[in-house]
Amino acid sequence: MRALVYEGPRKMEVRELDAPTPEDNEVLIRVAYSGICGSELSGYLGQNALRKPPLVFGHEFSGTVAGLGERAASTGDLSVGQHVTANPLITCGYCERCLEGRQQLCIRRQLLSASLPGSNADYVKVPARFVYPLPDGVSLEQGALVEPIACAVRVAELASVEPSHTVLVIGAGPIGLFVIQAMQVHGARDIIAVDLNRERLGTAARLGATTLSPEESDTVEEVHRITGGKGVDVAVDAVGASVTRNQCIQSAASGGTVVFSGLHEADSPLPVNMMIRSEITCLGSFAYSALNFETALRWLAEGRMGLADGIVKSPLESGARWFERLLGDQGKVTKVLFYPREG
Repeated sequence: MRALVYEGPRKMEVRELDAPTPEDNEVLIRVAYSGICGSELSGYLGQNALRKPPLVFGHEFSGTVAGLGERAASTGDLSVGQHVTANPLITCGYCERCLEGRQQLCIRRQLLSASLPGSNADYVKVPARFVYPLPDGVSLEQGALVEPIACAVRVAELASVEPSHTVLVIGAGPIGLFVIQAMQVHGARDIIAVDLNRERLGTAARLGATTLSPEESDTVEEVHRITGGKGVDVAVDAVGASVTRNQCIQSAASGGTVVFSGLHEADSPLPVNMMIRSEITCLGSFAYSALNFETALRWLAEGRMGLADGIVKSPLESGARWFERLLGDQGKVTKVLFYPREG
């Protein structure tokens, strides 16, 4: 099979690899679409310890069932040719965190595109219990969005947002845009979105958010002006830079909540005394639980979440070019989906 292989910092090539063979309780999926995740950009630069070459990236994907192991086939839950997506966070199912329903914190977790081969290839194999049939009306293109939507579902869950809350979302990339939608599903209507990219701010505005550009005004000052000096009840950092993390804290109201989901920088100095004196709750949001993933698929099928703008579909051979482009001016592009083959 063909696969887009990460071979070292800023080096990706399409190679011929052996197609995976599904074991007893595994499913072989012929990939239809595979998205680029922001976390993979740092891996492409050689700045992510989880991603070591040679490696096939990709964990946001959809496809058709191409083969089933004997036990996976015996359940009758899946069949060859069925349209599916998959939860790429493979967990043990029996550790304390898994039994609590917080599978994303499993001590034995493995992620496709990090510790396991990913979906930027003709085929990928996944344990059967992590594979989900796409509901009627959900296209293969939409099915590749379930994983990033699940990340946003988790952010909104942690934020405990209420209809009366004012919400700040810094970063209007795919996760940030999905966070806006997830907050709206929970009833929030007063949402402020911040990004440097005008196209993405336009998408956020069409979703109903008030938009701010850091190039035009001071983010913290403008947030306090909009909120009458109070600050926001919930602030979400969907970037992961020191400056955006600090902006979230400084924009939060006394007793407010800040959720960090971006992983761009490993460490950041934070105004801890301010956090203490204002009793600001800070939470990390990593990935999603199994229930979050299932909720994401349901909300997508119900039309509550999705992307209408900025999706680019491109052949696998264009992979290196797109990784380079996404490191710079992303223009109108919100999400890149690779397709391994025509049709």
